[in-house]
Amino acid sequence: MTATPHEPEVPYAFSRADSSNLGRWWWTVDHWLLGATLALIGLGVLLCFGTSPAAAARLDIPFPFHFAVRQCVYAAGGVVILLAVSICDVRTIRRIGFFVYLAAILAMAGLSLVFGHSAKGATRWVEVAGFTLQPSEFMKPALIVLVAWMFAEGQKGEGVPGVSIAFGLYVTAVILLLVEPDVGQTVLITIAFGAAFWIAGVPMSWVMALGGVAVAGLASTYFLFQHVALRVQSFLSHDKTGDLQQVHRADAAIAAGGLFGRGPGEGIMKRYVPDMHTDFAYSASAEEYGLWFSLILIALFTFLTLRGLFKAMRLANPFEQIAAAGLFVLVGMQAFINIAVNLDLIPTKGMTLPFISYGGSSMLAMCLTMGMALALTRSNPGAYKPRERFPKVGAFG
Repeated sequence: MTATPHEPEVPYAFSRADSSNLGRWWWTVDHWLLGATLALIGLGVLLCFGTSPAAAARLDIPFPFHFAVRQCVYAAGGVVILLAVSICDVRTIRRIGFFVYLAAILAMAGLSLVFGHSAKGATRWVEVAGFTLQPSEFMKPALIVLVAWMFAEGQKGEGVPGVSIAFGLYVTAVILLLVEPDVGQTVLITIAFGAAFWIAGVPMSWVMALGGVAVAGLASTYFLFQHVALRVQSFLSHDKTGDLQQVHRADAAIAAGGLFGRGPGEGIMKRYVPDMHTDFAYSASAEEYGLWFSLILIALFTFLTLRGLFKAMRLANPFEQIAAAGLFVLVGMQAFINIAVNLDLIPTKGMTLPFISYGGSSMLAMCLTMGMALALTRSNPGAYKPRERFPKVGAFG
């Protein structure tokens, strides 16, 4: 743009002719998906300032905004991860998936044997310098990227047993999750894995068989894990004790919020529900900001998932398509499960609401997930050209 003598030239942050990595990223990343993700991160920090004082008081922490400040640190680190990963090319995304999966699996394997931190009857956290990290949170997006890679390699018909390797990766993750035990995360990765399996173009009979095995496996947890049986029984009987006491108080918080809420920081139920700043952050927001805010949260997650799936299904490369779709299913289903628990529609799962619930592992892992998804859906040359249909089943290893 040429400036006139009376009009100063306005500098642009990134020109379309900018060939730097940052410039190419800005003009190829989906701004709507990026904006929705950053909006959710910002809302998560905002809501944590409302729930932090009550949580700090319950734990006798003198500084009322202890959790809010920590969440700000987690959010800042998460944004750095989100942006850094979204700039990466496809090959780098595969490498990140491999190393993150390997590190997470090794950490999960060592949890119960060496350095596991037990809480609420489960050993899921690694404690480092006063912070606790949950390796399974990082394993989830890495698993989806790796199984998508294997499915895509199997489609080439070059003798790579892609499906077999993908199932091996999935089964390894499931075994380690059940050892912790973490049935909720097992259900979540099974749904995401099944979505990737179906998107890869395998015969419907294979998908139905996997679904049957998954349903049978989920039903078996009722008999294998006492805490699962107790949660299901309490849910069916509407027993208002234990975990269900939290759910019913969370329901009361949602009802008390009405249309416009009690007001920022004016929620009452967060004083009585221990997990109001984590698993029940949705209920806390509904009490203080009302139904309209709850619908905005749901709309943001719905938009993020549906737009992401729409863009993923238009990708030309099989790996990018399967991986991106699986990652968006992962985010969408985790949000759905958390909100369904808050609304007392399903038994409690101990699962966070992406970007909204307090927690470093959840925030950092979800930013990693969306960073990978944004990288895979970037509008690079040829990324969205029409492609041929998937090969027949004979192409799979």
